[in-house]
Amino acid sequence: MPFDAVFLSCVTEELKKTLQGSRVDKIQMPARDLVILQFHGAGNNGRLLLSASSGSARVHLTKQAPENPAQPPMFCMLLRKHLSGGRICAIEQPPMERLVDLTLDCTDEMGEPSQKHLILELMGRNSNLILTGADGRIIDCLRRVDFEMSEKRQVLPGLFYHLPPVTGKQDPTAVSREELDEMLLCATGRFDKWLLDTFGGLSPLVCRELSHDLFGDVEVDLADLSYDTKKACAPRLLAAFEALRADPQPVMLLDGERPADFSFRPIRQYGTARQSMRFDSFSLLLDSFYAERDHADRMRQKTQTLLKTMTNLRDRTVRKLENQRKELAATLDRERLRQLGDIVTANIHAITRGQARLTAVDFYDPDMKQIDIPLSVQLSPQQNAAKFYKDYTKAKNAEKILTEQIAKGETELQYLESVLDCLRRAETEKDVAEIRMELVQEGYVRDTDRKKQMKLKPSGPMEFTSTEGFLIVVGRNNRQNDLLTLKQSAKTDLWLHVQKLHGSHVIIRCEGQTPGDDTITQAAQLAAWYSQARQSKNVPVDVTPVKQVKKPVGSKPGMVIYHEYRTVIVDPKGEI
Repeated sequence: MPFDAVFLSCVTEELKKTLQGSRVDKIQMPARDLVILQFHGAGNNGRLLLSASSGSARVHLTKQAPENPAQPPMFCMLLRKHLSGGRICAIEQPPMERLVDLTLDCTDEMGEPSQKHLILELMGRNSNLILTGADGRIIDCLRRVDFEMSEKRQVLPGLFYHLPPVTGKQDPTAVSREELDEMLLCATGRFDKWLLDTFGGLSPLVCRELSHDLFGDVEVDLADLSYDTKKACAPRLLAAFEALRADPQPVMLLDGERPADFSFRPIRQYGTARQSMRFDSFSLLLDSFYAERDHADRMRQKTQTLLKTMTNLRDRTVRKLENQRKELAATLDRERLRQLGDIVTANIHAITRGQARLTAVDFYDPDMKQIDIPLSVQLSPQQNAAKFYKDYTKAKNAEKILTEQIAKGETELQYLESVLDCLRRAETEKDVAEIRMELVQEGYVRDTDRKKQMKLKPSGPMEFTSTEGFLIVVGRNNRQNDLLTLKQSAKTDLWLHVQKLHGSHVIIRCEGQTPGDDTITQAAQLAAWYSQARQSKNVPVDVTPVKQVKKPVGSKPGMVIYHEYRTVIVDPKGEI
């Protein structure tokens, strides 16, 4: 993403107007590379987000309130110790560096005034968040860099902080006309690539846009340009450099409805292939761009281990069921074993010990054909006959056992599928913790995080209000579904569930009234949305009074049965 030095300078100027003079109230660390400073003062209250993520390093004000872990990381505790109550007195960005330095007036452990620097380096996979004292000595950092990791620059507690090594690129805002003339005349290759390699602080998107502005094409090759064209290009390029920060405009590029890119200036190189959306501030732009993606990334990290474990269990159960069904199919031919035992018994006088095969008439065949029956040379004639009867009895018993095992396996498979569905739809850390606790209680995973889970307050079901004023309640996981349907609902409330698929239990609180079609449709849309059918259309959803819903004895969490119902067809919708 084009979070280049020029874009950062636009964000920094915006932050100066809002943050200077503000006091830090709270410090939170929702993720291992994400810090949020809550501040107040100077007529403003809000949150400052600092991300050192390799894929989305950035700084901006945010309206999001990400969920915090039960136990704050050590780096978060360190920041709280040094920066809580501090006042932001300066926000600086070194020229054309992807780096922002927050200076805070704080108080040390002895109550004496002290100054701290919180430095965010936005450098891709090398992004870092560094806390230093007034003397520039590093107190600690998010990512420690020792000599083995980098010979050029170490970032460790106790060392003095130094700016990242220079790249040798020119500052586009400081180049002269004469220098630009000379550089252009010697330049080769694609124009946008030359800009990217020669000048610092510019993203590939901005370099392509400059090429489009000057030549109407993003793939111009400098080798194809004449001497006069290059000479004429120099003043226009210089003017374009000077205009880069003259009138910054927060712009998001959309690919259909999906956010695709952002910039500090209008982008025209895509023509009608990309739509532009302007924002009132750079913080609003970045908050909108990253909010949904960051939430999805955080939940993916939270659920990754559980998803892998439950997917492996599901796949193992599927393979086990396939083998059991094959074994069951083999038992269905057991009657032939009894018949062969009868034939051997009838011809036992013609069999001698050590005989490997019996040729006899099959009196169960209407045509009375002769057949060859294999015998064990180690068994006597009587024992050979008994073996056929024994195999017959064994197959008969196996049918009963396998039928029971397959029924249990199918029930377990349904439960594992329902857990996987809940994990994929989990929206918060509490949701994941509750699913994990359920799996611990069911014996699928080991309880390795009891203390952490004890600190998490259980989440309640989701609540919506229909346009007719009825309360609609949606369970978040299997145990919550059980509690909602069997304990917390009146017998006259309406229960909804997507048909023949895994999903949330949905309850319409009737309170002695009869919900209209609009309420039932809206509840059915929610039931379809919070299910495996979220991406489908024309989803069948069953509706029945709660009194019709029963839980079989000994069944897994979330499993219920019902017989009397009506079905409505809806398209999934996650809101009313």
